[in-house]
Amino acid sequence: MIVAISVGAVNVPLGDVWGIVLHHVTGAGAGPTDPALDQIVWNFRTPRVVLAALVGAGLAVTGAVLQTVVSNPLADPVVLGFSYGATLGAVLVITLGGGAVLAGLGVPAAAFLGAVAAGALVFALGQRRGRLAPTRLVLAGVAVGYVFLSATSYVQLQATPTELRTVMFWMLGSVSGARWDQLPTVTVVVLVITTLLTLFGRRLNALLAGDESATALGVDVGRLRAALLVLTALLTGTVIAVAGGIGFVGLMVPHLVRLTTGADHRRLLPLTALLGAVYLVLVDLLSRTLDRPNEMPLGILTALLGAPFFLWLLRRNKGLD
Repeated sequence: MIVAISVGAVNVPLGDVWGIVLHHVTGAGAGPTDPALDQIVWNFRTPRVVLAALVGAGLAVTGAVLQTVVSNPLADPVVLGFSYGATLGAVLVITLGGGAVLAGLGVPAAAFLGAVAAGALVFALGQRRGRLAPTRLVLAGVAVGYVFLSATSYVQLQATPTELRTVMFWMLGSVSGARWDQLPTVTVVVLVITTLLTLFGRRLNALLAGDESATALGVDVGRLRAALLVLTALLTGTVIAVAGGIGFVGLMVPHLVRLTTGADHRRLLPLTALLGAVYLVLVDLLSRTLDRPNEMPLGILTALLGAPFFLWLLRRNKGLD
């Protein structure tokens, strides 16, 4: 993270970065001698890097949990429609002001409500005889996602060229607008929900053995799936609300961790959060350095890195045949 703060359109020596951050956090040291460097490091780059780490951690943890909940190694917030719901909410505010329903809401709040609404629909449609069925959840997620995506496409047709540019950049994901006032809420949500999901580790491990085995071990499978879907929808809505649509993080990172540490969720989820944070910080660094001074949306790079991994996973996982 210190390296990511250091590198940009104007490179700042690592020692200066460390000194500025340490001074603002602890009050130690004499403080920066150059106000311009202080502004760049503390007000622009540090909140951006911290937000990238939080978003990466949140998306990665969500993907890891959803893959277990729906018993599908290809599940992530996009597959279950959460991302498309958030996108529709944000696009409505950007292009139409949201009308009467979303009046007074900003883009983050509308995106959050959209993700939660998509999660609620998937939850309702994914039940069979009062129990959540993994296959129905995936099918419901795909269907709900396409409905929200088609609505988003229709709303885009009403947008002006300026609005459309904002919509496209937001849909592809970015942390360039990160502000300090956004971070407390996102930090609390990511840390609290990640901790809660980790506490479900033993029961998530039981789900890996199948519903019957989990029930025999005393796990209420239906109630567990419902609680996990609610938590992941809240986590997804929060991070997408501040960073836009970023794909493949929730698919790619959990599998990389499983390949090296195994599937025990008590280890998997904390390590997935850590690797997800590091991964998105590096992707954000690439997005603003590959074509300086221009900046690429994060979704383009995560797709370029994630799509080949997705194809490799399809070939590797014989259980999908």
